[in-house]
Amino acid sequence: MKNFKRIFALGAAVMMTATLFAGCGPSNSNDGGNSGDDNQGDGDGATYKIAVVPKMTNIGWFQRMEEGVKAYNADNGTDYLYGGSTEGADQASYVEGLLAEDWDAICVVPFDSQSLAPVLQKAKEAGVVVITHEAASMDPQYFDYDIEAFVNADYGTNFAKQLVELTNGEGTYIQFVGDLNSVSHNEWCDAADAYFAENSNMVKLGRYETGDQTTSSYNQTKELLTAHPEINAIEGSASTDVAGAAQAVSELGLSGQVAIVGTSMTTICGNYIEDGTIASFSVWDPAEAGKAMIELAIAVLDARAAGGELDVASTSLAAVGYESLTAGEGTPTVLYGNARVDVTKDNMANYNF
Repeated sequence: MKNFKRIFALGAAVMMTATLFAGCGPSNSNDGGNSGDDNQGDGDGATYKIAVVPKMTNIGWFQRMEEGVKAYNADNGTDYLYGGSTEGADQASYVEGLLAEDWDAICVVPFDSQSLAPVLQKAKEAGVVVITHEAASMDPQYFDYDIEAFVNADYGTNFAKQLVELTNGEGTYIQFVGDLNSVSHNEWCDAADAYFAENSNMVKLGRYETGDQTTSSYNQTKELLTAHPEINAIEGSASTDVAGAAQAVSELGLSGQVAIVGTSMTTICGNYIEDGTIASFSVWDPAEAGKAMIELAIAVLDARAAGGELDVASTSLAAVGYESLTAGEGTPTVLYGNARVDVTKDNMANYNF
């Protein structure tokens, strides 16, 4: 079935070479499916079978990504799959299970890049296009393209700049990551460390794993602040990290004394922005990231069906913040958009998701 689809796609692509290499993404005729059957569009374009796999399905961030995939399907008449496991540790086995089916592309946000890497290698060897997100420093042999909302070092540096301003560059900071093997989370924290070292007198106490769980960041924050009252700055990476940290800081009566910044969403930590416990959070809309992964997968499949490769310079994805892409220096298969937003009490109403 996959060979038939690719032959079909090649015929369409030859007739529409100019359109394909314009990199404008799929038209409404493209279709996909979440089963073994092909869902034919209106006949003007290729039919692809694409899956989008989040780190986990049961947290707000990736539920928002699911909304984006559903909206994409509704807008384009497609039926691309959004699915995964409720536990990040089960992601690799979920993707492994997909390989028993006939996929054209798998889009994935790695939870643990080390455990997922051999599975993605199998996918590529089977001819599946692999698109990743939040995996810029993963070995590029394991993906065809990685799509990032921004340059990771800039994102982490932005957190450090805010914390230096809030603390006058003095004190002790801690960092939370969803997983100690999470590529993007550690890149953000590493960049923040470098900024702190060069631009402040702040001392790092440690970097701690939360499993993307609010209760974990809450418990660890409470324990750490009790044992180390000198802590006055917290950087969170997973969307739930700052919410748990803020709850602990608030309960300990330290709001305003411990600065908190990190990645999150209004629906997760908006109340702590309102009361000032969290200074700000940064976000890129995961709904748009989901759309961008799909668009990139289709662009790659279309280009290859036409006998070529993706022309990054002319590729524009129909997702906010990804209208133009920049290839990474030294790693041209890592592509960067410009989708970061810093959210405070003043503009939070504009990002109510």
